Parts: sequence; structure tokens; C-alpha cells
Amino acid sequence: MTASTATAEGATRSLALPDISAASVALTLTATVLLAALAYYFLGYDQGAVSIFGNDTHIHEFIHDSRHFLGFPCH
Repeated sequence: MTASTATAEGATRSLALPDISAASVALTLTATVLLAALAYYFLGYDQGAVSIFGNDTHIHEFIHDSRHFLGFPCH
């Protein structure tokens, strides 16, 4: 798929546009949202008491400083 643009001299240049289907965009958007939600859970809510890993706080301790940097309270 190409689009044409006119220049000042009257010559026509073609611009290549990517051929992206709606299904491809929907799949990419869905994967991005799920990855962002997973990252938000581990950064914001995995504090041991509500952890999906039970009483294991390794995830919490591993990203402890980034939680403070992003403004999540954890104490």
C-alpha cells in the first residue's frame, strides 16, 4: 500500500505505508495490556499477604527500591 505526495517541482513521491491488520493491532494491544497489568501487580500489590505465591516475599524484596521510586507504599 502506498500513498502519493506532490512536491514543489510537481514530481510525485510515493510513501510506503505498513500493512497492519485489525487482528494484529488487537493482538498486540491485548498482549501489551496483559503485560502491563502483570507488571503493575508485581510492583504495586505483591506484598506477601496478598501474594499469589503465599508467604514468599522474594518478589517484594527483589523490587523493593523500585516500589519506593514509583511511589507505592510498602511499609
